[in-house]
Amino acid sequence: HHPGEPLTLPIHKEPDMLGLKLEEYQIKIGLISCEMNFIVVDKVIHCTVNESLSTSERTLPVTIQVGKYNQTITMLHLAGSETAIVAPTVTCSILLLLSVVALFVFCTKSRRAERYWQKTLLQMEEMESQIREEIRKGFAELQTDMTDLTKELNRSQGIPFLEYKHFVTRTFFPKCSSLNEEKYILPSQHFNFQVGCQAPETHPLLLGEWNIPEDCRCNMEEGISLFSTLLSNKHFLISFVHTLEHQKDFAIRDRCNLASLLTIALHGKLEYYTGIMKDLLVDLIDASASKNPKLMLRRTESVVEKMLTNWMSICMYSDLRETVGEPFFLLLCAIKQQINKGSIDAITGKARYTLNEEWLLRENIEAKPLNLNVSFQGCGMDSLSIRVMDTDTVCQVKEKILEAFCKNLPYSQWPKAEEVDLEWFASSTDSYILRDLDNTSVAEYGRKKLNTLAHYKIPEGASLAMSLKDQKDDTLGRVKDLDTENYFHLVLPTDELTETRKSHRQNHRKKVLPEIYLTRLLSTKGTLQKFLDDLFTAILSIREEKPPLAIKYFFDFLEEQAEKRGISDPDTLHIWKTNSLPLRFWVNILKNPQFVFDIDKTDHMDACLSVIAQVFIDACSISDLHLGKDSPTNKLLYAKEIPEYRKIVQRYYKQIQEMMPLSEQEMNAHLAEESRKYRNEFNTNVALAEIYKYARKYRTPIVNALEGNATTRRMQLQHRLEQVIALMEDNIFEFCSEA
Repeated sequence: HHPGEPLTLPIHKEPDMLGLKLEEYQIKIGLISCEMNFIVVDKVIHCTVNESLSTSERTLPVTIQVGKYNQTITMLHLAGSETAIVAPTVTCSILLLLSVVALFVFCTKSRRAERYWQKTLLQMEEMESQIREEIRKGFAELQTDMTDLTKELNRSQGIPFLEYKHFVTRTFFPKCSSLNEEKYILPSQHFNFQVGCQAPETHPLLLGEWNIPEDCRCNMEEGISLFSTLLSNKHFLISFVHTLEHQKDFAIRDRCNLASLLTIALHGKLEYYTGIMKDLLVDLIDASASKNPKLMLRRTESVVEKMLTNWMSICMYSDLRETVGEPFFLLLCAIKQQINKGSIDAITGKARYTLNEEWLLRENIEAKPLNLNVSFQGCGMDSLSIRVMDTDTVCQVKEKILEAFCKNLPYSQWPKAEEVDLEWFASSTDSYILRDLDNTSVAEYGRKKLNTLAHYKIPEGASLAMSLKDQKDDTLGRVKDLDTENYFHLVLPTDELTETRKSHRQNHRKKVLPEIYLTRLLSTKGTLQKFLDDLFTAILSIREEKPPLAIKYFFDFLEEQAEKRGISDPDTLHIWKTNSLPLRFWVNILKNPQFVFDIDKTDHMDACLSVIAQVFIDACSISDLHLGKDSPTNKLLYAKEIPEYRKIVQRYYKQIQEMMPLSEQEMNAHLAEESRKYRNEFNTNVALAEIYKYARKYRTPIVNALEGNATTRRMQLQHRLEQVIALMEDNIFEFCSEA
């Protein structure tokens, strides 16, 4: 029986002779009385229950009572609830269905994952193959280009080395100096293909005249001469330097400036200059030895450290020009040509090919190379075939054309891209002046896109002509100075506003993880590897016919100072040598090729050279390289090469140590020869006048220091300084501030 339903229970009765009536029977099912309706022929009793028989028990007794007679005749079994039966059934069905679905999804995803994994492996193999092929082709092309370039260098004017005097002024006086670099950058003059015009001198230290008023010239020349004599006194100069360094407002910028001015003023007396530098270095070593000797010469925070940098520049110039210059210049050319083989964003400077991750163009820009026939009106040369990219802006094309026509001239004599016009002859009757921005320029997302060769639909082999403008057009200015708020070239800024406004087509185009383009760093590195190896080999090798005498002399000086102080740790000596030559001189040259060559160092070139300089720094270091997956990409790029470079550095130091020691007489003769070679290159009076400004500004502490020292007081140097000041007081600041 199902609970909750009415129940009619027929009970069969055996015949008897008692003659009992229906009312005498009482039947119960459990505790509920049953209504008896009738007796059929005294054999069957129908018992009906209309109440619910719901109970926690699964069976109920059926009892009959007649008088005192009470008998359980049977047990009534209650059936379960339908809900109790259906719910487990449905639950089991759902679970079974979910299991089947989950199994199907798992199998599907497993198959997809397997296919994706196989596809990824295939893509990785293809990528590795493409990288190898790209490196092979790139290296072959670059070798061909560089072979042609080397031949042209030998046939033409050669490598555009700066003259010694310009090398010195650029190295000694970078922008932090009071003699600002802008005053002595080689000026651009009117372009002349037939004659490489000599640029007029503009740096005050290179001018033949000392510009002072005539009415006080006599006194000032006498005062400067007396001041020069004072600086030639060892006791005065050392006291002068130490006193200035003790002044709180004598900043690092002033210290570097003073050191460079002293180097110019004493350039004709390099033996004396070297002795002063050594005495000041001894004081510096004494101060460092009591603290942490390994930190000595690590930075340029004192006058003597900058003096050492300048001394290295003077002594290493011949080696730089005769040995290192050519491989360094070829590396620069190789970097430039490799960068130009791919797309370069004219505004951001990011490129397809680079060594620096931060300057990598992380987009798959489809670019096609074009060969254009270009003539340069008025140059007296035949038209040349110029290789460009169809993604190049007009300004980029102009720069590549100028490089092809002017490669035999120093960069300071090239016309600028803004000074020339580029005309395309579309047909025999139609021609167009190409510009980065004109009325055909398109706009996307509120920014104007710079015109490219693809925008103008210039075909392969098109004829173009370049000519000098009658007057410079400053309406656009330099492309790299344009702001990204209003202009773009290849890639739009990835700001949120731009992302939300991208079209459906752009949102659904094929996307690639930006990190995938890091393989291009490997491609560029592999292509340039030979040129980098040649450069490092040239820097870290010793020519038997011309050994580095100055380096041997200075390294022996460092070893002598370490021995006097009981410093026997080889790592400390290695660090001193590294801080004094590779990091103090070579790294500065590697990062600033414009100090050595008359070339254009672009921002992207600077970024690549920073990576190379860091490789050189790591090669000279003795600390272990702890590289992992989170290490900077620029360090990981050359992780395999650095141990080999370190062996070359250690071998170089060992070879120098094994050289025959130099006597003081031999070194003085060598320094005297260096002074003689570049005699009268600089206006020492201008340098002396600049040094005098410091003497006048700190007059009181200098005089007190001279009076407080027994030696200088006995020589009456303080009175001689007062005499100099008396002669120089005729408003030297008003008339010499232009220096």
